[in-house]
Amino acid sequence: MCRNIKTLFNFEPPASEEEIRAASLQFVRKLSGYTKPSQVNQAAFDQAVEDVARVAATLLDALETSASPRNREVEAERARARAAKRFAR
Repeated sequence: MCRNIKTLFNFEPPASEEEIRAASLQFVRKLSGYTKPSQVNQAAFDQAVEDVARVAATLLDALETSASPRNREVEAERARARAAKRFAR
């Protein structure tokens, strides 16, 4: 799908509203094909972002797991290591 959309479930601390909204914005951009919609499409685009963010927050609140929460710092370091290995010259 979209590389910029990150997993938001099962982290300590939980995903913030800003993170959920950023992921929702990326999702709507991917679906619509717009980075920045025209004025005539702006209202529909913004409404879609808000709707996706609301549904995503509901989903994250409803999900359950027996796994211990992941640490954001550790996961970020792993991602950096993978990227360094992948894009090494």
